Formats: sequence, C-alpha cells, structure tokens
Amino acid sequence: MSGFEKIRLEKGMYAAKGGFTAALEALDPSENYKGTALEGLDAYQRQLKRFDIKVAGPASDRVEKFFSTADSAALFPEYVSRAVRQGMEEANILPKIVATVTDIDALDYRTITSVPSEDDKELKMVAEGSFIPETTIKTKENLVRLKKRGRMLVASYEAIRFQRIDLFTVTLKQIGAQIARSQVDDALAAIVLGDGNDNPAEIIRKSEGNELTYEDLVDFWSRFDPYQLNTLLVSGETMRQILSMKEFKDSAAGLSFHATGKMVTPLGAELIKVPNLEEDFLIGIDRNCALEMVRAGGVVTEYDKLIDRQLERAAITCTTGFSKIFDDACKVFVFGE
Repeated sequence: MSGFEKIRLEKGMYAAKGGFTAALEALDPSENYKGTALEGLDAYQRQLKRFDIKVAGPASDRVEKFFSTADSAALFPEYVSRAVRQGMEEANILPKIVATVTDIDALDYRTITSVPSEDDKELKMVAEGSFIPETTIKTKENLVRLKKRGRMLVASYEAIRFQRIDLFTVTLKQIGAQIARSQVDDALAAIVLGDGNDNPAEIIRKSEGNELTYEDLVDFWSRFDPYQLNTLLVSGETMRQILSMKEFKDSAAGLSFHATGKMVTPLGAELIKVPNLEEDFLIGIDRNCALEMVRAGGVVTEYDKLIDRQLERAAITCTTGFSKIFDDACKVFVFGE
C-alpha cells in the first residue's frame, strides 16, 4: 500500500495553514512521486485516485461517491473550492489589470505607496560627492478595505447525490464566475474612486463633442508618461465605437481580430470589455504598476456542513481588497455628457 493510501483524512485538516491540500502535501509530498506513474498529480488528486473518484469527463462519478466513506467525505469541500476557483479563473480579468497579489493571514493590511513629483521621475546626473536624489516610500494612512464576496450553496444531499460530478461542477464554476465579476467591480471602484487614501483617478474630459475619436485616444495615451498605457477597460458600446474607427480597420488588425478574437490597437494597449462599465468613459491603466490585490485566504467553504451532508446552506466565500500602487498609473477619460 502506497503512502497516500494510509493517510487518515479528517475535516480538521481544513483549518491547517494553507488549507486542506497544504496539509495533505505535508503528509504526502509530491516530490516523492517523481519518475512514477503518479508524477504530475498533487496530494489531493492522489486522494481522488485512492478512492477512485472521477470528477470530470463523461465517465465522472455521482456526487454520492464522495460520501462512500468518512475519509472520502473529507475530500468534498476541497472539490467544491477547486471547482469555484476554476470558474473564477475562467471568467476573471483581474490577472490582466493587477500588478501584484499579496496574501495575508489577517483582516487588516496597510500597504506602501510612493508619490513621486515630476522632478522625482527624472533620473538626473549625479556629480561626484553631490546629493543623490531620493524616492520616498511610506505606508499609506488608511488600511486596505477587504470585502467578502460569496454565494450560498443551497441544496440538500438528497437532491444532488445522484447527479454526475461534472454536471455539479458547472454550477460551482458559475458561482466562481459571479464572485470574479464582483471582484472586478471592487477593483474598478478602487481605481476610479480611490482606495480610501484620498487618491481617486485623474479624470480627463473631452473638450468638444460627445463622440469618441482616434485623436482622443492618442491624447489620452500621451498623458501617461512616464507610465505606459497598456490596458484600456471599456464597456461593450465603447469597444464597438473603438473597433469602428477607420484606424482600427487596417488589414493587419482585421486579420488578427478575425483569427483570434484579440483586439489590436494602434496604441499598443489591450482592450478589455467590462460588462458593468458605463458607456461614456473608459479607464486606462499601466497594469505593471497600478493596482495591488490583497487576499485573506483563498476560496473558503463551510467544510463542516459539506462533510456532514447537511448541505441545505453552505457558504462559499472569498475575501479580497485592492490598493493603488502608483496613483498616476491609472486615469479615466470621459467623453459623454
């Protein structure tokens, strides 16, 4: 019998630092399986293999397979968390706008900031023995505000026990997608309104007319020095207007769009459609240095209820917050009334 088949699984492992999989990895390190048939599987996936639980594909098992023994029942909350995380990743645009992710073990977090002046942004020549210009980095006055986003899973064990696991996964992935969309809304609020430290984004208004033009985009792009305008967040209608500009209808841009669905702009910025964004403005950021995402743990499930089959109401949550790193690295352009 292999080492992973001897591990006693219990719900208390979810309370370990790093969660259930981290606890399993401590008992059954993946590095011990290099060169074997189990290489490439993490400790949790080896436990699924141990109990012969298939979670994907046309031959996936029924949900009741998790509850065939007390040990296998302990695997169910981690399955739920992984399915929700998969849904978040598939629907998530945060990796395209967040410069860094900070994981914390508390509910309070105070990040750092640097607000360089125009003179600070220039690296000047330093003569021998003269003063070297300074860049000041300090902690922000106010804490990063974390928000708990989640959904309540409402289903009895009797209602789902005979359902195929891969079908149940579809529902869980949709919960993850909903959480991801809410987190995007929180990120945009931090960019536009500020993160609670009196640092809203600079708003640039169109001087004449209400129609977005290519000249407006060029002017917006030119205001980002010394940062780069490499990401544009727009609504569906604003994206339509941009793609309808004659400057975006050249043959190279057309071929790329029709072949891959990826937007190519003469400005070199990636166009990202945000469904909940208003139609009369767009957000430009330098994704390399604009926004920090703070997470207090990952996806959290109420493992007691899930393991004990009392699934009537089980919460699935994720706690995150957002902080601006360099305030000038994000700006808003308003062209509507």
